Amino acid sequence: MLIIPVLDIKGGLVVRARKGERASYRPIETPLSPMAEIADVVAGLRTIFPFPACYAADLDRIEGRAEETGQFGHLTPLLAQSFVWLDAGFCRRSDLEAALAQKGIVPVLGSESQSDTELLQAFHASSQLALSLDFRDDEFLGHPAILADEALWPSRVIVMTLARVGAGKGPDFARLETIRKRAGNRAVIAAGGVRNARDLQQLEEMGIAGALVATALHDGTLTPEMVADFMGRADRGIAQSVSTDPRKSQP
Repeated sequence: MLIIPVLDIKGGLVVRARKGERASYRPIETPLSPMAEIADVVAGLRTIFPFPACYAADLDRIEGRAEETGQFGHLTPLLAQSFVWLDAGFCRRSDLEAALAQKGIVPVLGSESQSDTELLQAFHASSQLALSLDFRDDEFLGHPAILADEALWPSRVIVMTLARVGAGKGPDFARLETIRKRAGNRAVIAAGGVRNARDLQQLEEMGIAGALVATALHDGTLTPEMVADFMGRADRGIAQSVSTDPRKSQP
């Protein structure tokens, strides 16, 4: 089971996410870092484990507040330490192409940002792309064909249940099992609700390749020893697919 730490970024600071209610997100307070600055939080997370990849949700871009597009300088503190799975509200071809061209970034195409299937049809075969299937409770966010047609899914699929983010309710195991069965040999990543090592163990036993985690790392529920144990047991092939730049493994 690969553990991928999450940084929700708003106004240039890392914020504490809960239930997808983004208007209420405030700068994170964590024992891992004295400040909510990106570099400080990244340094704190790396005291737990030298994570090879992290996940960044650029909330300003996801919600259409960012003026500049196709520029990723604000991610420098992350890119200096690991590969970044980046959800920046990609909905334009030019922005997605700019991210695909950036060393160290795995662009995440969030379904909530898609009004059609054009980008997925054009780029789903890219080994660098990840897709996030976004849900709010039982509602799928995005064009229905994205969920209905697994032929559009790239090799890595995140199952994001926003209502469970930071809520202490546990992962949406039933939905994850449904998507995993449909996904074939794709790597499926759980997002939202991971509380503890028991949740990770159950996901591992289900065949889920990895999990996006925030709260359980910051509150110490997942200790460095636990994280190292799960990361050490990760399948080598899946680990390379999930946590490194896939272009390095291309023939």
